[in-house]
Amino acid sequence: MWLRGVRGATVAADNTPEAIIEATRELLEKMIEANGIQIEDVASAFFSTTRDLNAEFPAIAARQLGWTSAALMCMHEMDVPHGLPRCVRVMIHWNTARRADEIKHIYIRGAEKLRPDRIQEG
Repeated sequence: MWLRGVRGATVAADNTPEAIIEATRELLEKMIEANGIQIEDVASAFFSTTRDLNAEFPAIAARQLGWTSAALMCMHEMDVPHGLPRCVRVMIHWNTARRADEIKHIYIRGAEKLRPDRIQEG
């Protein structure tokens, strides 16, 4: 087993607790499904939001999915002038036997433009 990073990003519809949690939950569910992530194999996760999202912690979505033992941290992303607004990013630290090139990174809801090289087909 190795510790691997799994990246993803999404865009929240609004700066409300509901919109932030909904977008983050959808992203996490897609990351879990695409990679076969088991809760007990998640060591930790970093969540970041752009400064225009501050109504709720995105990590709450992970807690709602049962990530009660993983270390979770939320922070703000750098305030880059040409950055994507209302963006939630996550990096999951996952214990897995998969090679780094087998990891599927997920970008949805307009965040695809952040990493067009990571777009998943199908």
